[in-house]
Order: sequence, then C-alpha cells, then structure tokens
Amino acid sequence: MTVDPFSPVQIGPITIRNRFIRSGANETKNKDMNPTKALLEFHRTYAEHELGLTTLAYIAVSKDGRTLPNQGTMSDESVPHYRVITDAIHAAGGKASAQITHGGSFCQIRDLSTPRAMSSSGGIDKMGFLMGRFFQRAMTRADMDMVREEFVAAALRCEQAGFDAIELHMGHGYLLNQFISPLSNFRRDEYGGSAENRARFPAEVLAAVKAAVGSRLAILAKINLVDGVPKGATIQDTIVTARALQAAGADMLVLSAGRNIESTWKMFGSSLPYDEMATLQTSIAGKLQFAILKMSVPKLPPFHENYLMEDALTLKAALGPDRTVKLCYLGGVQSLTSAKAALDEGFEAVAIARALIHDPTLVSQWKAGTADKSGCTACNRCVVVMYGPSGTYCPEVGNAIDPKLNQIYAGEPEHAA
Repeated sequence: MTVDPFSPVQIGPITIRNRFIRSGANETKNKDMNPTKALLEFHRTYAEHELGLTTLAYIAVSKDGRTLPNQGTMSDESVPHYRVITDAIHAAGGKASAQITHGGSFCQIRDLSTPRAMSSSGGIDKMGFLMGRFFQRAMTRADMDMVREEFVAAALRCEQAGFDAIELHMGHGYLLNQFISPLSNFRRDEYGGSAENRARFPAEVLAAVKAAVGSRLAILAKINLVDGVPKGATIQDTIVTARALQAAGADMLVLSAGRNIESTWKMFGSSLPYDEMATLQTSIAGKLQFAILKMSVPKLPPFHENYLMEDALTLKAALGPDRTVKLCYLGGVQSLTSAKAALDEGFEAVAIARALIHDPTLVSQWKAGTADKSGCTACNRCVVVMYGPSGTYCPEVGNAIDPKLNQIYAGEPEHAA
C-alpha cells in the first residue's frame, strides 16, 4: 500500500496536515520550570517548515515528577507561557503535542518532597546514588492515585495551554515504564508479575486522561518495543502492553525502545558519546557513571535507517487488521525514502528527532523535492549539548539558538531578561 507522506491523518479528534511528527526529545529550553522564548522559536520553526505535529518534550506533571531541576513542569504558572508557544505553532499551520511525564526514581533533583524517590518497587536507587539517595520506595495505592490525578490535572492544563495532543511517556525508564518493565517492577500485587499486571497502572493513567480530555485532544503514548537487554521487556511483553493501552483508549502509540540507564544504544541505534558527556560532570561519581555506561555498551552494528522496523512490524501484526489504535513508527528515519517505507508498511505516521534537530527545515525540503536524505550522522552529540546554555541543537552544523533566549519566559518581552 502506497501512502502519500504529505496526506493528512486523523489522530483521535484531531487531524494533522501530514504524516510527520517531531518526536519528543528533551530540549532543555526552560527557566524556573517554565518554557522560554528559545523553546518557542525551536518549535515555531518546525511548524513554519511543514511539520504536521511537533512534540514539546519531557514536561513533568508535578515538581516531584521532574528528572532535571529546570525541567518544564505543567503548572498554573506555566500555562500562559505554553499558550504563547502553541499559538505560534497554530499560526504557522502546525499542531502541538505535550509529552507529559513523571520521572519516578529516574531523577536528579535535590528538592524532592520525600526522602526517597517513588518507583514501582523499592530497592537500590540507581540515579539517586549521584544525589546521595541510595534507596527508592515502592508506590502505595495512595501514591498511585495521586500520580494518576497529577497526570489528569496536567492534561487539563495542557488543554488550557492550547495543545492539540498529549503524549504520555511510558518508555525509556521513566515512572510509567518502571511499572511496565521487569527490570524495575518486582511487585507481588496486581500491578506486578505478569505483563498484563505490569501494564495495569499505565493503562489506568491513560484511561483517566482519556476520560478527562480525550474527546477534544488526541491521546498518544510512547512505549518501548523492547528494552534491549536480558531480563528486560520483550516484544511479546509489549504486545500485551499495546493491547491494554488500546483498550484504555489510546489514539496512537509511538514506538520507541531502550532505557536511559541500561540500554540507551537501543534507543538511538548507535552509541552515545560517553567520553564527551563525562567531561560535563563536575563530580567523580558523575564521571564514573558515564565510564560504567560506556563499558556496558555491546558491540553494535553500524547505524542504519529504520533500525526498529522488525520489532515494530511484529507488534503491528499482533494487533491485527482490526486495531483501533494508530501506530507511529520511530527509529532512524533520516530520509524521505525511509519515511515512505514505514508508511507503506502500514504505520500511520513517522516520528523524527535527530534529523530535524540537524535541520528543522527538512520536511519542507522533502515536500519541495529539493532533498531526500538528512545530513544527520547519528553521532548523538545533540544529547551532549542538551545540557549546555543553549539547550538542544546540532553541534555538527552549529544551529544553536541564542542562549539569551533561554533566560526569557515564552510569554515575556525580550527586555525582561
């Protein structure tokens, strides 16, 4: 089946102008947990260059849900600033998705409201070691109810902020994935053990968000096809998760892979530049962390486009021809040719991050026929500079946004800096 990549596609109650989605990838363009003018310009550019749906990444549902101290957080204070950004995206003909998340025990913040970070299960806190927190605590029923309502409250604020879609981050080792993955879920109640049980809480969160805003906003979920390491979630586990999320009302699943600690290489299809990342660490513990991560990377094949396709096709086949949830392919789309290949396999959309970071005008070039392949080499240096003063950009081409704009809230005049 041949699909025009520039044809519109309906996702729940919304329609986007083409099949291209800017994948959620942390921009770190925030100040005091609010979005900045740098984030505004970052996403406005995508919309101005024909992108269908752009995802503002990694917005925490609460202060305790942050992974990083300055992470954007959906709050009453941040709503008007996000509204400025969505208005700009809409003015350029695009649509905006808010990727909302809770880090659980995957957090590097010192101002938690509790001595230990929450997770699906108790035990050693791998990220907390860097902060002097050596143990995490298992969530109680009251904790789960609280977090579910935090997601609902964040979704309602997203609607006030003008977003067209919400993407619940259920991959890469954040809190909802800490329930899904057997690498972190050791519970013995109805939320642990089998794949069905491990998917139960994330599905409950999605169902609650769907009930709150799903008649007006598209509800997406980003999930791992596989964790990519022994004893991690397999594609058979993910088939169970996908069916649970479909039953809970998901409009689209965005198909990723890998975990931030155990298998980032599976996420990116290539290794991270750990030596460069280590140089940014100020503590011996931080430098040691990246040295250990570098040693844990297996020998990898050369990067290739559409590197997650085999597992994605397995999931699509398992859901069958009568599935009600749409599927967005993610993983190494760097050319119009590879995007068309994914769409021709029956995926309704493709998600792209690194190739668009390298060149935000890429989709408009593809539409005009002036280019086919991105110049991105999957070096992953965009991950290194993510934590610098300009936030995410491609250091290979030097397209950083003025760092001064990272000091101005999106809804304030530039002289406010």
